[in-house]
Amino acid sequence: MARRHKGRKTAKTARAALLAAMLPGMALGQSLTPEGQTLPVYDQPEEVPQGPAGPALAPTESPDDSARFADGTEASQTPRVAARPGGLRITGSEAEGTGSPATLLADQVTLGADNRLTASGGVVIWYRGARLVASRVVYDNETGSAVIEGPIHLTEPARAGTPQETILIADSAQLDPNMQDGILRGARLVLAREMQMAAREMRRSENGAVTRLDNVVASSCQICAENPIPLWEIRAQAITHDARTNKLHFDRPQLRALGLPIASLPWLTAPDPSVERMTGFLRPQFRTTSGLGFGIKLPYFVTLGDHADITLTPYVAVSRTRTLELRYRQAFSNGAMEWNGAISRDSIEQGRTRGYLFGGARFELPRGYMLGLQIQMASNRAYLLDYDISSADRLWSGLTLDRVRRDRMMMARIGNYESLREDEADEFTPSVVADALWKRRWTPGRIGGIASLEWSLHAHRRSSSLDRDGRDMARGSVALDWYRSAILPGGLVGAVETRLDADFYRINQDSDYDDWVVRADPVLAAELRWPFARHSGGITHIVEPVAQLVWSPERDAEDKVPNEDSQLIEFDEGNLFALNRFPGWDARESGWRANLGIGWTRIDPAGWSIGLTAGRVFRDEADAAFESGATDPGFWDGGPLGGKRSDWLLAAHYSGSNGLAIANRALFDDGFSISRNELRLGWFRPGLQVSAGYLWLDSDEGESRDKDVSELTMAGGWQVAPGWWATTETRYDFTADRAQKAQLGLEYRNECITVEMSVERRFTSSEEVRPDTRLDLGIRLGGFGQQKPGPGTVARRACLR
Repeated sequence: MARRHKGRKTAKTARAALLAAMLPGMALGQSLTPEGQTLPVYDQPEEVPQGPAGPALAPTESPDDSARFADGTEASQTPRVAARPGGLRITGSEAEGTGSPATLLADQVTLGADNRLTASGGVVIWYRGARLVASRVVYDNETGSAVIEGPIHLTEPARAGTPQETILIADSAQLDPNMQDGILRGARLVLAREMQMAAREMRRSENGAVTRLDNVVASSCQICAENPIPLWEIRAQAITHDARTNKLHFDRPQLRALGLPIASLPWLTAPDPSVERMTGFLRPQFRTTSGLGFGIKLPYFVTLGDHADITLTPYVAVSRTRTLELRYRQAFSNGAMEWNGAISRDSIEQGRTRGYLFGGARFELPRGYMLGLQIQMASNRAYLLDYDISSADRLWSGLTLDRVRRDRMMMARIGNYESLREDEADEFTPSVVADALWKRRWTPGRIGGIASLEWSLHAHRRSSSLDRDGRDMARGSVALDWYRSAILPGGLVGAVETRLDADFYRINQDSDYDDWVVRADPVLAAELRWPFARHSGGITHIVEPVAQLVWSPERDAEDKVPNEDSQLIEFDEGNLFALNRFPGWDARESGWRANLGIGWTRIDPAGWSIGLTAGRVFRDEADAAFESGATDPGFWDGGPLGGKRSDWLLAAHYSGSNGLAIANRALFDDGFSISRNELRLGWFRPGLQVSAGYLWLDSDEGESRDKDVSELTMAGGWQVAPGWWATTETRYDFTADRAQKAQLGLEYRNECITVEMSVERRFTSSEEVRPDTRLDLGIRLGGFGQQKPGPGTVARRACLR
């Protein structure tokens, strides 16, 4: 029967016995981690040094995929930031102070005549967050030394499951009078349940902050008794773990794979599993491309405090390229920035130095304003594709300023476009572009509903001075809108909306247009909806026919302005009942038109739903704004929204409880000839991720599309076997009857190693861009620094019992 031994000597002995077995990491101060977890306080000075205020950089190695926009540009990456723990330091109660007693449970506790206290039989000691389990503890009051007989098992329950968790298993221990330093024999040290080290002898010094293991074997692989050879291991003459710097120092390490030595070094320094960011080499990446040959990337990461770091990546290919890549990140108290660049000399373009620079920054200003900065420069598009940097064919550099509130919004940006398209000359495309938008919504007191006021400014300039081709333009616009809906008798939902748009244009270097144009376009609309709902057997059916009548005056010839911002027009269920379906300001619908549609939705209690939307637009007269820019009605080609009747719109969507989602949108005429069709599919399950889309577009001169578009894109990932995750990505052009891109990747992950392999073929070819095949290989050993979880499952070794 266990009993608690009370008294001064017993408390002193129990405290000494636990202090004698303190492990590396026990001298850390208590603080709040970014995840909000609380770590225990151990011996530290009262003054805890604090870093600068503000957010810290997140420990990401590779930036996320950049956002791709419709104008062909991409947003430069800005680093993710993590909130600092701050200066908060939580201490325990006074009972856990320096002189606090420990809790000792044992079958028997005796005090001998030689002034030695002995606890034996199922000894368990709790002290300041740590738990020690041993078979026997002997404490000498005269010398202050303690002898602990094993098996010894020391853990910190509060840190279980965290990167700071440390477990010690030993056969026996003998500690010095300070109860921190000493020798442990037959010891095994486990860090974060990842890196395990087994040694004949373990020595602790510097008040327990430094642990040295002699004749040691280290690995993060699971080791079974019937098959004790791990997938990889490091044998070293000694391994030293410094809990103050969270570093592992290997003396004469030898790396072995399946028991066979493959590499030896005189010394090696690596982070322990608790480290998020630390100066040193990152995992190498091996790459083979048809344009550059076999090469290797070896990134070197340098931390410049919690708020800045730099990564230098030499890329060397066999007699083909000499490249230096650079990434700089910095976090501030009110924002962050990131700069990525590279400079290369290769055999693809002999005697020419090529490179790129992409940078992005975002800062929070007073009163909720956000300031953004982006810089993008590149030698040419071929360089971005050759080095797998970006597939963007237009670059944008400039400043943005925005502020969004519940009832108002302000956005502004000014910058420069650089075209990388071979069929697009920079001097004939708008280069310097400026935009500003301010919008406010409110509820009028007397008439009710929702009113909005919008101001916008736009200007762009071409570098060419030629007439027509070098057209420059500036515009100022104001819009006032009012909308109100109400439930009418019989379940009808009625709505009225009115809008007034006024524009002021200044047009230069185009003799086809007046220098100054002022126009105003009022719009009136009335809408009726009649929703029906039926519930039967838990199934819900909703049917809603909608009719909308819209009027705006016919556009006069003298109000004609060039259409610069509304070339690409979408017609879908999202704008079927819109007053104006043009995406910009230069073109607007005019005349009488009726927007008619019906929607049906079925919601099943099993967790799936299906919906259909059908609609069409009728006009009293064809709108010239949709007719490919032709002024003569004899050459009007119609288009999906042209003529007195638009194409039919039919959209369907399905969402299942098994993660499957399907959406299809089609436009077709009365003869069922499809002009546009878009099919999208997504299926996301624990072992399967599929995203696919098919697009069909008729040729359209007004949208600069001289050929039909028939294209399939697909990306997917699936669990092939435990630990094996495969990915694929393809883009196939049916019109050209060839693939544009194909990629296949395979990743293997178990508890101690991650192997990533991928092969990619780019079929795009032009005068500047060449087809290219790329093969990548990366290997990462587990247990060194914190690592993000990957997709799929992890293959774990099963030990037979």
